[in-house]
Amino acid sequence: MLNCFSRQALIYRWPLVIYLIAIFVQSCFPSPEVLQDVDLSDKLLHLGGYALLGALTVRMLKRELAARPPWKIIVLAAAAGTIYGISDELHQALVPGRSADVMDVVADFAGSTLGAIIFWWDLPMIDTPAANNPHSIDV
Repeated sequence: MLNCFSRQALIYRWPLVIYLIAIFVQSCFPSPEVLQDVDLSDKLLHLGGYALLGALTVRMLKRELAARPPWKIIVLAAAAGTIYGISDELHQALVPGRSADVMDVVADFAGSTLGAIIFWWDLPMIDTPAANNPHSIDV
């Protein structure tokens, strides 16, 4: 049985859930007028936002699916981020003052993939106890 309030859930699952809710809530409002003039900044926001989503997803999946090879976890995180990006664009199509854009989904895919790959490489330095971490600095 899944314990939603265990220490592991609070550390690894809930940050992802909270971030997904934050993306959804942000998508419920019309786009800021400042961003409507600069198309490139919108794509960079998608790239950065979904890179964080990819990183949080890998972080959680690494704990949940520890026996799986790294490439499977990275692909799953990138796919989950992309699917969420597609659902977010469909949601935005229904919000007044917003629109769906295929290029946003491309930026979501790129960000999810990039975040998953980069976080996977940094994960041993972040999650390994200092005694076992060759990169740690003794103070």
